[in-house]
Amino acid sequence: MKIDAHQHFWEFDPIRDAWITNDMAVLRRDFLPTDLQPLLQANGFDGCVAVQADQSEEETVFLLGHAARNAFVRGVVGWIDLRANDLEARLEKWSDERKLCGFRHILQGEEPEFMLERHFLRGLSILGKAGYTYDILVFPRHLNAVEKMLGMLDNQLFVIDHIAKPYIRAGLIEDWERDIRKVAQFPNVYCKVSGLVTEASLTDWKPEDIYPYLEVVLDTFGPDRLMYGSDWPVCLLAAGYEQQLEVVESFFSRLSAGERRRIEGLNAMDFYQLV
Repeated sequence: MKIDAHQHFWEFDPIRDAWITNDMAVLRRDFLPTDLQPLLQANGFDGCVAVQADQSEEETVFLLGHAARNAFVRGVVGWIDLRANDLEARLEKWSDERKLCGFRHILQGEEPEFMLERHFLRGLSILGKAGYTYDILVFPRHLNAVEKMLGMLDNQLFVIDHIAKPYIRAGLIEDWERDIRKVAQFPNVYCKVSGLVTEASLTDWKPEDIYPYLEVVLDTFGPDRLMYGSDWPVCLLAAGYEQQLEVVESFFSRLSAGERRRIEGLNAMDFYQLV
């Protein structure tokens, strides 16, 4: 079973999607399941996990609607206000949605202290009790706070998106490596090998620019806690679907077939409890 554990859908709205600036022209259109399915089929994937791109519960409804109509969308990572006083009631509303497997907040847009705020930590604890996963989207500067957060929440399954967006373009690795190794010490934390080409130079990246960072996460998380994700369509800023996939496949080609199967899908199936 091969699963693309990280991709997005949207119907482009220039106001809501203001993060897609004019210099990201390739992304300023709709991206829907009919666009992705041929790419997954051509590359041997059986399904995907759709991850929120907008911070609203309407986004969760939007993604679940596509998942209901498209069997290959195996799971959804939605958005919910973790600081809400009525979080339990809000989660109860989604309790019958079998494809809703987790949630995410765009923490990279917040100060590191945000994730250590009492109400946010309470919300994460409630997610863990309800059986939902949590995607951590951060920059390297957030990793110290991530480590502190993880130390308070051992009942919650986490996954680091995009290996915490190291500064591949600048060739910086030492500080990120030190901090990602600390994060990887927590056994309830996984890591997505995703979003790598867009952290490198968009126009002239080489696989060799990315390999040192993959070496670090393979050594720290191991094949049992890594999962592949394309970050489609955002990856199109730097590479087509096949190009970004080739980077990952070529790097992990030295592993056993069983280890590759775990990274390419089985870990995502287990982590998200995909149906």
